[in-house]
Amino acid sequence: MTEHSIRFASDPRALRSEDQPLLTGRALFTDDLSLPGQLYAVFARSPHAHARIGEIDVTRALKMPGVAAVFTGKDVAEADLGPIPMAMRFKNSDGTPMALAPLPVLPRDRVRYVGEAFAMVVAETVALAQDAVEQLVAEFDELPAATTARAAQEVIEPIWREAPDNIALDWEDGDAEAVDNAFSTAAHVVTIRLEDTRVAPSAMEPRAAIGEWDPEQQRFTLTAGTQGVALVRKMFAEHVFNVPLDRIRVRTYDVGGGFGMKVQPYAEYAAVMFAARCLGRPVKWTATRVESFLTDTHGRDGVLDGALALDAQGRFLALRMHNTAGIGAYVSTFASVFSTNNTKNCLANVYTTPALHFRVQAMLTNAAPVGPYRGAGRPEAIYLVERLIDKAARATGIDRIELRRRNMISPTAIPYSAPNGQKYDSGDFEAVMDKALDLADWKGFAKRHSASRKEGKLRGIGLCSFLEVAGGILDESVDLRIEPDGTAALRLGVQSIGQGHLTTFTRIVADALGIAAESVRLIEGDSDEAPKGWPTVASRSAMMAGSATFRACEEIIEKGRLVAGSLLEAATADITYEAGVFSIVGTDRRVSLGEVAGRAREMTNLPEHFTNGLDTVAEFVSSGMSFPNGCHVCEVEIDRETGEVKVVGYVAVDDVGVILNEPIVEGQIHGGIAQGLGQVLGEQVIYDDNGQLQTASFMDYRMPRAMDFPQLRLTHHVAPCATNPLGVKGAGESGVAGAIPAAMNAIHDALSHEGIEDFDMPATPARVWKALNGRL
Repeated sequence: MTEHSIRFASDPRALRSEDQPLLTGRALFTDDLSLPGQLYAVFARSPHAHARIGEIDVTRALKMPGVAAVFTGKDVAEADLGPIPMAMRFKNSDGTPMALAPLPVLPRDRVRYVGEAFAMVVAETVALAQDAVEQLVAEFDELPAATTARAAQEVIEPIWREAPDNIALDWEDGDAEAVDNAFSTAAHVVTIRLEDTRVAPSAMEPRAAIGEWDPEQQRFTLTAGTQGVALVRKMFAEHVFNVPLDRIRVRTYDVGGGFGMKVQPYAEYAAVMFAARCLGRPVKWTATRVESFLTDTHGRDGVLDGALALDAQGRFLALRMHNTAGIGAYVSTFASVFSTNNTKNCLANVYTTPALHFRVQAMLTNAAPVGPYRGAGRPEAIYLVERLIDKAARATGIDRIELRRRNMISPTAIPYSAPNGQKYDSGDFEAVMDKALDLADWKGFAKRHSASRKEGKLRGIGLCSFLEVAGGILDESVDLRIEPDGTAALRLGVQSIGQGHLTTFTRIVADALGIAAESVRLIEGDSDEAPKGWPTVASRSAMMAGSATFRACEEIIEKGRLVAGSLLEAATADITYEAGVFSIVGTDRRVSLGEVAGRAREMTNLPEHFTNGLDTVAEFVSSGMSFPNGCHVCEVEIDRETGEVKVVGYVAVDDVGVILNEPIVEGQIHGGIAQGLGQVLGEQVIYDDNGQLQTASFMDYRMPRAMDFPQLRLTHHVAPCATNPLGVKGAGESGVAGAIPAAMNAIHDALSHEGIEDFDMPATPARVWKALNGRL
């Protein structure tokens, strides 16, 4: 463990304890590290979207100055390195297993998307390695490519032999017969098709990795920005290098944004570890921004088809959804999860729809693999449902707010068993919507709309009532230790990637133990230190690791009462604990938490579970997911002459259960809204027909800017979660879940005054202008 594994002590005077080191340049990211004797890796990347690999002539590259080695797929195969598989393998609806399309460290026979690494040069400097890469001579036999899900359906050359129709997974859930029956008797049926545009996560910190090899211990060390060191270690140990877990150490320091993208164990990480073992020196790689666009797992990418059946009074009878999802050339770690369960689990949303049916066809495409991206399948369901409701309101003539009210789950029906298998433990969805409508001055919109028309502008307002599912993997462990000086050290398996773990978790410990927050240290990002656990995904950190932390504090207090009773020669029942001190009831006899912890390590007459004194590894297993929910209202103004969409108002009311730290919660919601609006206003990964990436820089990929957003107005509605001791619900992804549907509904509302009924993301000025002029 290095000094950087122990995070800075919490600062009780700051809103966020993390901020000072990050803002003053004292943070430590992977690229900040340089090790003695370090070499540098640069990858040769495929210029083709699909091709057989022929001969790779490395002769000239090896003769270049400073070059230590050149590695290809042949070297990887000869070393018997395995590919990186998916973490969870689902079955098709017919019971057959999902197609295997694992990610190779370096491919031997075929490249499957532009940018895929097919060789690696290791040299004394980055510049020398780059010069040598340009001397490689590779032969390719180009094959037909399909870069979109639709194109992949028209199979010319299968991307994988195991999936001759390019379908990696054909999965369904729900009651198809009940849905069909409901549609056959419905008074109203509305259908919709939506493009869910592929996006690039665009983390502030590009991916980077340093591989090390210790020949004496026969042990790897990988330093990389991850969303959880345990999963990366497990995947590489069990599937790539075929070594025991303790032969790999993974370290993660500060992480400059992840959004789901940095959960993946990437091929480049395994490659630098392999090179370090071959060369006996550390090997470092840092992605360029172009490499990030080419090879980071992308997000979204699908064609969403939906239908909603209603009775004559506007009551929802059934919902049907089919997602044709492009998942890229390889099945990433969690691709089978976010394209299936995550979408299915959100289809019921906040409404009493009796019957649901969902089908997804996960299509292999000649594009970068798709991974979890903020929301990870949840926004797809919510976007479809909320767009269908607005369309149904127009078809039935029922006001869109009233239509939602008629179908919302009543708070008296909670706990509510939804037809998708989820059991909502808490929530008051109509109250949340009413708060949002009041804060947004929904009733005053007509006046604002009229004022915009006088200025020649189109104005629209839209809302989204949503419920998403948080928690993901429902078990997590923490390791909490009390030192003789009374300080506490909390070891976590989850990884902070901007959520404020240092602020939040240290305060959970401080409040539960009654000690100062600055006395609590946080240790994460080191597989040698971290307990077993899962990554920071699915808005699960506070719910799962936070609850485990609370349980650990409870257990330490109970252990401490027994030890203190022994030290003070009193019955355990007579020992109380408060503010870091154990005492005998009604006396002034007391002993500090630190002293009890120190003495407990020395005592030999304690029960078996006191093996390490008061030190406690606590596990929390949740009985179910948590269900963050909310209502977002977006207001836009569109310039007829230019097609520019300006977001002029945005309100968010969120129920994330008990709020542990309001600035952190609101920061998470702000970030989610920004990413959702970014996708609506212009973010889109575009490949041409030959598979060449057209949006490989920030000159071509439209990132949202501060000027794209108004002052966001946020408030909260707290309905504590009943399935964890903290009462918290996930907060990290609700912003994007509300933003995409609310903004698109607002844009449709504005365009509807011009007779435009169908319009897809992204709402760039060019596309909006074309729609207004009948050219889209």
